[in-house]
Amino acid sequence: MLRARTVFSGDVVVRNCSTESIAKVVREYEGVKRKHAIGEMVKALRIDAPHVVAAFGEDAAVIEHNGEALLLAADGIWSKLMEADPYWAGYCSVLVNIHDIAAMGGRPIAMVDVFSMSKGMIQEQVVKGMHDASAQFGVPIVGGHLHPDAPYSVIDVSILGSARLDSIIYSHTAQDGDIVVMAIDLNGRVHPSCALNWDSVTMKSAAEVRAQIAVLEEIGRKHLVTAGKDISNPGLIGTLGMLLEISGKGGEIDLSQIPKPDLAKNGMTFEQWVRMYPGMGFILTAKEEKVPELIRTFAGVGMTAKVIGRVNNSKSLSVRYDGSETEVFDFIKNGIMHLTEEDVACQSR
Repeated sequence: MLRARTVFSGDVVVRNCSTESIAKVVREYEGVKRKHAIGEMVKALRIDAPHVVAAFGEDAAVIEHNGEALLLAADGIWSKLMEADPYWAGYCSVLVNIHDIAAMGGRPIAMVDVFSMSKGMIQEQVVKGMHDASAQFGVPIVGGHLHPDAPYSVIDVSILGSARLDSIIYSHTAQDGDIVVMAIDLNGRVHPSCALNWDSVTMKSAAEVRAQIAVLEEIGRKHLVTAGKDISNPGLIGTLGMLLEISGKGGEIDLSQIPKPDLAKNGMTFEQWVRMYPGMGFILTAKEEKVPELIRTFAGVGMTAKVIGRVNNSKSLSVRYDGSETEVFDFIKNGIMHLTEEDVACQSR
């Protein structure tokens, strides 16, 4: 595979990388590989229940209650981040959970946490990060559990949200021919404690970040998308891969269309950018006629949304650039979560 040429379209699109190098770095990224064990867990834990509308593979479980939907999710923070920056780890433990509810088209209600800390752990910094994010986004932490003498330091948070049953944005409902849209807040920085975190939130006002979270509820209510996920640890390509895998679909991404900040100014490579966990970012699929309104809706809250690809029936995800194309994932042979359509069959009610 030839190296991709440097191409200009307002700014440098991709420099010194190829579709092969991008595919390889995404496949081998720890944020992707850590998802491989999910399938085994699902097979061991799954119990169908009539009030559970959606569960494994979604950003949050959907539970029918009195004609409405309760959304339930949980996330843990890598110990590496706890060691590098306890404050940012605490902040992110709240942020990632709020993302999960927003990605479903829901409204976050409240959180609980489980905090395990080892001797010498800087508890105050973790808790301050949690408090600051909770206050900024307006989602309270209302309880939890503390392990004050654990042999490790870990923060896990669970969140409750709500949504209208007819307005939920699922991950497993992408359809052949859908347009893939990436939406992200590019007004940020590489976080000083983590080279793979794009911080676009800590410098923003409460009103700004709350508007960005609320916009997904509007998008769900207007039925502008067919599926969606928040961009999480696997990065934008890995996150789209997860969405396509549980939808039983495939797709392609045009690397030249991926929205990004000035990479040189931020000391970043393109390979780094596609693995970034963003402070505010989502991957969505939509019918072509809905895309212009979807892009305008995100622009209204300071987010850049752009068409980056299309869904197909190939059951594989490929990236293309400058005439070259490389398969990143074959969901039949080497998927991400190793979830089949049967594993999420209960979600098609």
